[in-house]
Amino acid sequence: MRKLNLFVAALCAIVVLAPDAFALDLSLNNAVDMILAESQDLKKAAANVKKAEASLDAVNANRWFKLEGTATYMNIVDMENPLKSYSIDLPPQIIGLVAATTGKPISNPMEIPDNMFMAGVTLTQPIYTFGKIGNAVQGVKSAIKMAQASQEITRREVRYSAVDLYWTAKMTDEIVKISQSDLNAARAAKKSLTSAGRANRSNLVKIESDIATKEINLSNAKFNRDTAHRMLKILAGIDINEELNLTDEFPKTFAELDAGELTSTPQWDALNEQVQMYERNARSKRANALPTLAATASYNYLTMDSDFSNLFHSDSINTQTGYWGVALQVPIFSGGVNMANATIEAMNAEAARQDLDKAKKLTTEEYNRAIDQYNHLRGNLKTLQNARDLAAKAYEFSSGRFAAGQTSAVELAEVSAGLYQLDMALLNAKYNILMSAESVKKLGE
Repeated sequence: MRKLNLFVAALCAIVVLAPDAFALDLSLNNAVDMILAESQDLKKAAANVKKAEASLDAVNANRWFKLEGTATYMNIVDMENPLKSYSIDLPPQIIGLVAATTGKPISNPMEIPDNMFMAGVTLTQPIYTFGKIGNAVQGVKSAIKMAQASQEITRREVRYSAVDLYWTAKMTDEIVKISQSDLNAARAAKKSLTSAGRANRSNLVKIESDIATKEINLSNAKFNRDTAHRMLKILAGIDINEELNLTDEFPKTFAELDAGELTSTPQWDALNEQVQMYERNARSKRANALPTLAATASYNYLTMDSDFSNLFHSDSINTQTGYWGVALQVPIFSGGVNMANATIEAMNAEAARQDLDKAKKLTTEEYNRAIDQYNHLRGNLKTLQNARDLAAKAYEFSSGRFAAGQTSAVELAEVSAGLYQLDMALLNAKYNILMSAESVKKLGE
């Protein structure tokens, strides 16, 4: 029976001490991949790339021939006698000439069929547009590269946010552990105080006050942890009721950062392509004032009859015409719209160029600052770790003296607060080192 009770107690202890036994293990890389897959910003950026590519198809379509068809029906109306078929009086000379030519008598007035139907197709193939289409195509190609660079910018931003979210959630886990340990130490100090006999009233009040404060700290830490985990689950597409076990731990040491001089970023590429796009669009707008050389061909069919019902009969008058040739289309006057549009595009290019210069200065400074911060925090980490270890020893000594009645609760509280602050400072320093490295990756990878 005693062995059974021990087994049950051990099983209960396992359940109590391992609440995350059925939690979802989530590593940093998996979290980043899941957030990238769920990101609406990335999906929108991908759609913008497809939109730019579709614009290229639309502009390239102007290189190919255009085939246009027309169909027209007309009825000639004599305004003096609208109900009568259209007829005209011919001069006697023309009547005699026509009769002599055809060998058939011609009546006068001569009746002309008033029902006409015309149908035809016209084909036009641009040969040379003096830069209208070519510059427009190059402008759209720059827009595509700009969209692709913007997509990479978005991917890096989302990745940085995902890493930040993961380490923030992990930090809240560690803060809960630190707060729980701090509370346990205060409860142990109270227990040692009361177990030694009649406790000093001032020491007991101070210990109980510290315990109440640390219970609030622990409650706040758990709330912040739950909030951070909830946000991580939402962005990663994980069930909100799923428990998470963040498997990656904060490193104890950090390697030297391998980061060279910043020479290019997706943001610079996007702005540079924006400049190119506007400049090419300006050249395309100017070219609208130049002629267009095109090959053209046409076929037309015409049928006429005085009676609409016989319009398509074999006895009706019908004719077919066709031609092919080369046409030079020359714009004569457009009210200055071409130069105005070209000026607008040129000014857009100048604004984009200024944005590029500004981005280079600010991004370079941000990049260098991230490297300096990483090296600075990394250089101080060992000293901070030593200070934390010394504070832990100081608390151990002070706790022993307090249990022996050789020091007050005020001194113990001060030493405990110092250890708590150094634990938090060490954790915050590791977080900042990791995010500094991630900033370097985001800006200059």
